[in-house]
Amino acid sequence: MKSTYSKILLLACMASSIYSYAWGLTGHRIIAEIAENHLSGKAKREIRKLMGKERLAYWANWPDFIKSDTTGTWKQASMWHYVNVDPQKDFNTFEQHLKAQAGPNLYTQVKTLSNQLKNKNTSEKDKKTALIFLIHIMGDLAQPLHTGRAEDLGGNKINVTYFGEKTNLHSVWDGKLLDSQKYSYTEYSKLLDIKSKDTVKQIQSGTFEEWLYDSHTIANTIYAQTPEGSKLSYDYQYKFNDTLERQLLFGGLRLAKMLNDLYVS
Repeated sequence: MKSTYSKILLLACMASSIYSYAWGLTGHRIIAEIAENHLSGKAKREIRKLMGKERLAYWANWPDFIKSDTTGTWKQASMWHYVNVDPQKDFNTFEQHLKAQAGPNLYTQVKTLSNQLKNKNTSEKDKKTALIFLIHIMGDLAQPLHTGRAEDLGGNKINVTYFGEKTNLHSVWDGKLLDSQKYSYTEYSKLLDIKSKDTVKQIQSGTFEEWLYDSHTIANTIYAQTPEGSKLSYDYQYKFNDTLERQLLFGGLRLAKMLNDLYVS
């Protein structure tokens, strides 16, 4: 799998103008690095059996790299990275609409991957693949527009400019806001991962559905404050920097919680 990864990484670099990667390379690595810092001893041991000595951040972007694969092997995985739900008045209504959707999507696939990892009959190879996808997709969950609206493909059809460059709303949130900070993923993870144990526990509380709703409500705020044709620059960075950093931190801590729960003794 490692040699396959290297080949696909090269293809991904060549095709970077075609594909949009959630959080970019840096964001997914930040989330994975924060998660690794909060793994239980049991989770660390079980994950090491599958991943060896490589850190979670090493594999965090693989599910995006394989979008460049031309064999069609991973074509079905493209829908695992997002779930679209129209704005709802409250959590209960949101949850009803979420559960009524036919899969596969981010919501259904996280559950499927979790079940594969818990199933004793799943091969070690398939467990490793499931874990890699889970690390990535839980990162996608924290990018608000991956819980956006179907009508505009999570902001992909909302045209804006970012410091004068023509782009779209989804792309701004996938990487441009984060890349503007100029931190490496290790620097940013250290800067963000400073909360007390009580605060971490609070962030990790709630259900998976509630985490999705949390991200979805933020997406609604982004939509409201970034209409078609918006000209974005320093003021937009200032307005949403706290939200950006919140989502990266929450994504990492909640990924850790999910992995720890999967490997409870």
